[in-house]
Amino acid sequence: MTGPAALRLGVVGAGGFATFLTGALRDLPDVTVTMVADPDTDRAGQLARTLAARAVPDWQALVAADDVDVVVVATPPAGHAETTLAALRAGRHVFSEKPLATGEDDAIAVRDAVAATGRVLVVDHVLRYNPVLRALARLRDPRFGTPPGSPSGPPPDPLLGPVRRLAFENDASDEDLGPEHWFWDERVSGGIFVEHGVHFFDAADALVGSTPESVQGMLGHRPGSDLVDLAVATTRYPDGAVATFAHGFSHAHRCERQLMRIDFGTAEARVTGWIPVHATVDLWTDDAGAALVESLPARVGELLAVDGHRLSDRAAVKVAARRHAGPAHARERGHERRLPHRCRIIVDLGGEAAKPYVYAESVRAAMHDLVRCVRTGDRPVAGVTEGATAVTVAAAARRSAREEHTVHLGRRSSEHPTASPTTAHPS
Repeated sequence: MTGPAALRLGVVGAGGFATFLTGALRDLPDVTVTMVADPDTDRAGQLARTLAARAVPDWQALVAADDVDVVVVATPPAGHAETTLAALRAGRHVFSEKPLATGEDDAIAVRDAVAATGRVLVVDHVLRYNPVLRALARLRDPRFGTPPGSPSGPPPDPLLGPVRRLAFENDASDEDLGPEHWFWDERVSGGIFVEHGVHFFDAADALVGSTPESVQGMLGHRPGSDLVDLAVATTRYPDGAVATFAHGFSHAHRCERQLMRIDFGTAEARVTGWIPVHATVDLWTDDAGAALVESLPARVGELLAVDGHRLSDRAAVKVAARRHAGPAHARERGHERRLPHRCRIIVDLGGEAAKPYVYAESVRAAMHDLVRCVRTGDRPVAGVTEGATAVTVAAAARRSAREEHTVHLGRRSSEHPTASPTTAHPS
């Protein structure tokens, strides 16, 4: 008995990202590439030959083709919404590189088109499919804190409490971004907040478990130039959590640095890399929490599981638990706590050398999610609601920076709060 037929992909764009993406999907049995569209016919032909597909010069022909089930949008951002809307209206599912659109109005139009057509759309927000961030989400879930075979009863408190503050700093390279690159043209890219920031606005929503109520942005210009190479934003969430984001593109490759710091109150997580491959969590906890920490090295696969993402043999979780490292009694925000044990958790997916592999596997997991949702009718982890919300926040940060005031966000971009990955789809 054979399984369901592979979904046929039509790839719009034949540049570097399209090449990377199709390489990441090459051994995913649920999809096959049938067509590539790019106005650069040589480039389209080269990628199509590699994939045993056929090339066409315009994306409109691809969207209308009978042998395309899913349109993969892999062009610069300015074309994302137009191509996506046409694909949805033609009855195709969509896998879109981020951002979903370069402005809120287009993002909302795409969201409405998904609702009207019933098609599945996944945005390539790879951080939602990253095992490190998925592990942090699981450690906030009280269900994960109940070891198999435990007696029935109320679940223990989650190991990590609510996010209180999140900070992300991205000191990125501009060595490959010459002055004529489309990245610097806001009409094409949407600007740093939109083109790059959506990843991190969205990741913060997943970690916090809700969407922001306000945002304030600020821009920095390259000395002696109008070129914006630094964008900073602060968002506030309904429960009082605050997140800050700094994205700069002015470094040599060898000087790039990325750090995410997450304050959970009784715990702090430090995550390195814009494609996270390493995290250190330091925390104080009670007896149940210390026991959970000590169980984690034997639960690596469960803690780091992301459907469609194949962990490498180098992925590991190391822990240290110093029991009775301090007095049992503690007070936090007026609440009495028992926190006698000091623990450390280190999640390592294989170090910096693993970053390309983790990136490719996260893209693979995102496409796997799309296939799953097409077949089951489920809602994707990184779907149109998440994509539209991220664009709305990014566009509000851009407007705030221009107008020099805080922008208060409504509920227009999201029909319901953004859930954490483990809440939305336990794996």
